[in-house]
Amino acid sequence: MNRNWVFVIIAGIIEIFWAMGLKYSTNLISWAGTFLLIYLSFVVLLKATKKLPVATAYAVFTGIGTAGTVLVEMIVFGEPFSWTKIFFIILLLVGVIGLKLVTKESGEKEGAV
Repeated sequence: MNRNWVFVIIAGIIEIFWAMGLKYSTNLISWAGTFLLIYLSFVVLLKATKKLPVATAYAVFTGIGTAGTVLVEMIVFGEPFSWTKIFFIILLLVGVIGLKLVTKESGEKEGAV
């Protein structure tokens, strides 16, 4: 895994935190923290898209954020557990991993692995 994919993963993890902030912020400081995390996640994502296709990087970013947010809601905040949710998270992650595996960085040749 190269540096640009690490940036996408970091941006996705930051997205989980700002998504929680959108729901649980109650005062000016927590809202400021939420907006700072939104800004930071997109700065990191933009760094990754200099070498990765925007569509794939954004799909992986939102997939990590979506799956992570659902899991954190269930584990930390007591959202009801559902096997259906788990099935769709797994399906989402399979798609995200598939996109990552078939995407080449700009500058890579088609035959290169």
